[in-house]
Amino acid sequence: MARITLGRTGITAEQNAFGALPIQRVSFDMAGQLLNRALDGGMDYIDTARAYSDSEEKIGRALAARRGEYTLATKTMATTPEGFWRDLHTSLEKLKTDHIDIYQFHCMGQCWRPGDGSGMYECMEEAKRQGKILHISATAHKIGVAREIAESGLYDTLQFPFSYLSGEQEISLVKLCREKNVGFIAMKGLSGGLITNSAAAYAFIAQYDNVLPIWGVQRPHELEEFLSYTDNPPAMTEEISALIAKDKAELSGDFCRGCGYCMPCPAGIEINNCARMIQLIRRSPSARWLEPDAQAKMEKIAGCLHCGKCMTHCPYGLKIPDLLAKNLEDYRRIVSGEITV
Repeated sequence: MARITLGRTGITAEQNAFGALPIQRVSFDMAGQLLNRALDGGMDYIDTARAYSDSEEKIGRALAARRGEYTLATKTMATTPEGFWRDLHTSLEKLKTDHIDIYQFHCMGQCWRPGDGSGMYECMEEAKRQGKILHISATAHKIGVAREIAESGLYDTLQFPFSYLSGEQEISLVKLCREKNVGFIAMKGLSGGLITNSAAAYAFIAQYDNVLPIWGVQRPHELEEFLSYTDNPPAMTEEISALIAKDKAELSGDFCRGCGYCMPCPAGIEINNCARMIQLIRRSPSARWLEPDAQAKMEKIAGCLHCGKCMTHCPYGLKIPDLLAKNLEDYRRIVSGEITV
């Protein structure tokens, strides 16, 4: 198993990290079993977020006595200093720790900088001075924002979607982070569930020795699958290369990264969520995505104008109207009970 150094942080971790978003869907007891088994099996990096409902609390309850055994990363979606400090204090309390190793602005829509008037970067600096966080970091979905973060010299790590469905833009971003000594953390290594061969997903990312993938885990067999790669890491064989090429040809057009470049929609469709609704249902607590409000938002897809405006702004070349229509079809089948999740 390779160990990854996260850029200038000097933090090293097994190239096989635990993504704690999906443990929202399991009980506290099951979450505890998964988390402890992950540490026992060699995973030593855990990523969560304040936005992941009770994920932080589950980690705190399960691993408070083992805090020194892993690197802890969490995130804040705050856009005001007041919200920043509220989130940070809540995260520290829920996680039962006195510090967070990697504290990330979550899904940044802009690159916060010192003196920009927002006060947000200054909050990070102050939290670091107080010892509550060790490294100032960021996550993003927009490639332009991600490049600005990497080039700014202000952030120690960057988390961004990266999998074998990624294109040249993402690979270029990985190379930029290496050049700037910014740790690269790969979210969505399984493309939100579109990729079903974890060995191929692992083998692809393992080609990049500066990339740390975080795998979303919610079932014991999923965890054991990734832990098995500790002693037997999958290699990029001809067979896996062929599978990746086939998947890229079939799936690349279906992977919405939720970046929001396509917004606003003239028909009022919340494209960045609706275009990946089935992934959201399958990978996070499904109840919120099936409530009447969510159903109403999904039904707006039926009013798509097919104007093509969204496609002109999509940096990934997605056929958004087709993707929306397919999501609406599957969504209706889930709501009716024809499909179970």
